[in-house]
Amino acid sequence: MPRTMAVSSGSVRLMSDVAPSQSAHATGRTRLARWLLEAEWRSQWGRAIVAVATIALGVALGYAVQLINSAAFNEFSAAARSLSGQADLQVRGAQPTFDEAWYPKLADEPGVALASPVLELDATVPGKNMPLKVLGIDIFKASQIAPDLIGVPASHSPMDTLADDAVFLSPAAQQWLNTGIGQHIGLLSGTASVPFRVAGGIVRARPGQRIAVMDIAAAQWRFGRLGKLSRVDLELARGVDRESFRRDLQARLGRQWVISEPRDVDSRTDRLSRAYRINMNVLALVALFTGAFLVFSTQALSVVRRRSQLAMLRVLGFTRGQLLRQILMEGALLGVLGSVAGLALGYALASAALHFFGSDLGGGYFPGVRPRVGFEPLPSAIFLVLGIGVSILGSLAPALEAARARPAAALKAGSEEGALAKLATPWPALVCLVVAGVLTQMPPVFEAPILGYIAVALLLVGGIALMPRCTAMLFTAIGRSRAGRGAGTTSALSLARLANAPGQASVAMSGVLSSFALIVAMAIMVASFRVSVDEWLEHLLSANLYARVAPGGDTGVLSLDDQAKMAAVAGIKTAAFTRTSQLTLDPARPAVVVLAREIDAADPGASLQMSGPVLPEAALRGATPAWVSEAMVDLYGYRLGQHVELPLGGRNRMLVVAGVWRDYVRQTGAIELRLADYRQLTHDTGATDVAITVAPGASVEQVMTALRALPFGRALEFSQPGEIRARSLGIFDRSFAVTYLLEAVAIVIGLFGVAATFSAQTLARSREFGMLRHVGVTRVQILAILAKEGGMLTALGIVMGFVLGFAISLILVFVVNPQSFHWSMSLHMPWLVLSLVAGVMLVASCATAVVAGRRAVSVDAVRAVKEDW
Repeated sequence: MPRTMAVSSGSVRLMSDVAPSQSAHATGRTRLARWLLEAEWRSQWGRAIVAVATIALGVALGYAVQLINSAAFNEFSAAARSLSGQADLQVRGAQPTFDEAWYPKLADEPGVALASPVLELDATVPGKNMPLKVLGIDIFKASQIAPDLIGVPASHSPMDTLADDAVFLSPAAQQWLNTGIGQHIGLLSGTASVPFRVAGGIVRARPGQRIAVMDIAAAQWRFGRLGKLSRVDLELARGVDRESFRRDLQARLGRQWVISEPRDVDSRTDRLSRAYRINMNVLALVALFTGAFLVFSTQALSVVRRRSQLAMLRVLGFTRGQLLRQILMEGALLGVLGSVAGLALGYALASAALHFFGSDLGGGYFPGVRPRVGFEPLPSAIFLVLGIGVSILGSLAPALEAARARPAAALKAGSEEGALAKLATPWPALVCLVVAGVLTQMPPVFEAPILGYIAVALLLVGGIALMPRCTAMLFTAIGRSRAGRGAGTTSALSLARLANAPGQASVAMSGVLSSFALIVAMAIMVASFRVSVDEWLEHLLSANLYARVAPGGDTGVLSLDDQAKMAAVAGIKTAAFTRTSQLTLDPARPAVVVLAREIDAADPGASLQMSGPVLPEAALRGATPAWVSEAMVDLYGYRLGQHVELPLGGRNRMLVVAGVWRDYVRQTGAIELRLADYRQLTHDTGATDVAITVAPGASVEQVMTALRALPFGRALEFSQPGEIRARSLGIFDRSFAVTYLLEAVAIVIGLFGVAATFSAQTLARSREFGMLRHVGVTRVQILAILAKEGGMLTALGIVMGFVLGFAISLILVFVVNPQSFHWSMSLHMPWLVLSLVAGVMLVASCATAVVAGRRAVSVDAVRAVKEDW
């Protein structure tokens, strides 16, 4: 019995069982709905599995990224807050340290019950590329306000907490330094390694938290910070309003001081990693978004294939509402299965990633923490709803069409294309494109490119919605142009099919178009970013050799005497020194980096990659120039020629913004000053880096050997421009590893979509192929027709996908990235990658069409025509 008759007779049989009572009626409806679901799954299980797998993959990637970042963020914030103990407020200077004479003044403030001084240093560790957090504390004050930070000395040496050579290490720090209690470690102070004795552990530290604690006076002396503090922790008296006290104290102290609450660390950490987290989550949802189109394709073709069956159900008493709910239930089932599988897979991926690759996905925002993934109800519910939602959304248009169809017309054979005729309406697509264009001109929301991502989604939806109209116009024009030139039989039939059934053709290509467009967009964005970073490094790395005191930390500094000795080494033509420090301008934001080096005010572009015009040296009129990064423009509103007040050297200094430069390292903002100006303003004569130009006739190796022979040579680490570029691009590739994975996922989804949709269409066209066989078309010719249809349709999808992907890449490059990371980049096209992907998709589509067609043409011609009852 034909499948249509089977469904109809089954429906009659179930309908007859339903009636006498309300409960029996409800039971009958439930049985019928379940029977229809089972029948559809049995007949189309392959395409259903593909749709479920796509949704599962999208949910898994998004959920894994969310779990990883959430675990790392929570652990990092908790570790940072633990350094503040029970303090109500923290008073810091705008610069890293301030004069300890302020400590008694703060302690004597009315309303302060307890004040605890802290010297916080990122100590440079020889042989390590990360610093060790060292806290110099007053044991007597800290024991009341931060008892977890107290060192635990041996029972026979209780006074080690005040010893000048004793340091107490957390378990993670002991493991990292490969040391233990009673052993010695060396930390750099300037260029000299200062030995410390590990006197014990710490009362309590977070897992993975690498910190050291010592007496504050010993820390000041050992690290050359005599008379300096980093912060003062305040515990307020009972009854004192914390917010009012903070506001009043800030007003009296001025901009030289930053008064924050311990919880502000969450805001700073959030702002530091927010853009990276949002971008990773959105990119992970690309697979889910593509899955929505695959569900739409699966459901639309399913509805078209069952058009007469669904009409028969209407004739037998099925209401429009019941039919609508039935088809949406089928889509929702795909979403439920995919989402549940995706949540399980995402949890496993997050656990594996944290175990093998660390917690930051290459972003480097959460060093020194060892988080564990945990089940999070709210994100789990959100991703579950997202997966089900996209499935229902993909099923909505086919369900509405099936419910609105007139049963008499739908029962007739050949009405399938009419079911998809509304897809050719261009107005909704044009509205999406116009709204997308408007959103690209809007500012970020909560410092995130939310509207930019919505514009990308609308552009994708609008472009795909225009596919039927473009398909009909293009293939009609091609068919007419070839009509007079005697086109071959198979070519003529292929063109006629594509021109007169654009709806089905467009449904088949929706998954291909969306996946290829996203592949193009991400490939262009990543290539543009990578090439821009490479060009930026090439511009900055103009010297032959770079040296610094053991990378990482702020205690490894070259003194003036060290600098003079380095500059006098034979074979060195010039030695340009740089001083790096930090400046806090907003307690809710991470600190801004201040870079001081030798810059020619008449030609700053020789040292920096400027992103716009610069202020001529004559226009400075004696003012101190400052060149700011693009992030300072977005975050703090700096503009060319603007006079800004910065807290430097214990006073507010007036500087003029002389230009804006591109910085791909510090997304929180950076300010460049001339080295002479910086030293005059701050009286800080140290240096952290040196760029060395080798004299003619000398070699880089000879200069490195001579520098290592200096008294402090063992503390220096050297890098050549090629090494720095290779290392930087390696970090870039690790940071975008998820993006590369998503590009591969999009390719796989696109190929799955081709296989699923062509298979469904060829099986639905069995009657058409049977009729062609009756009029003399051979099986080989039918397979050739399918191959040509698949090739031409995929070629059109690739061309439109490229145009659409290029438009999306413009949004990513010129809207999303500047709003996310506060830097600009130039556009670059990865032609080789795009050509290879396009070729693979084209060949795969033709092959899939032929393989799927072999089953359809294997049906006996007479039986195929008889099915058209």
